[in-house]
Amino acid sequence: MSDIKAWIQNEVDTNDVVLFMKGTPSFPQCGFSGQVVQILDYVGVKYVGHNVLEDDALRNGIKEFSDWPTIPQLYVKGEFVGGCDIVREMFQSQELKAMFNEKGIETTQEA
Repeated sequence: MSDIKAWIQNEVDTNDVVLFMKGTPSFPQCGFSGQVVQILDYVGVKYVGHNVLEDDALRNGIKEFSDWPTIPQLYVKGEFVGGCDIVREMFQSQELKAMFNEKGIETTQEA
């Protein structure tokens, strides 16, 4: 399990925005992952998506890594943000866009 944790840590450290999800950004395979993809695409942020359905070690490893039981999981600048409900609430309150701005991450959505 330490290999997968090291891989996850590297992904989170080397990419500004990482989404661990069921499916891919172009083909989400669960509604919750799909909602987060829609939000990130709407905001216009560049992100890396990893399909946890392709690898049981990743699927279990990400839950242990974050100590969060559900997927999707969003990381921004190495920090765990949360899952679908948290991302949706942050989007609706405009906190998500503000967080990207504060962390110097470019978005295409106007304020």
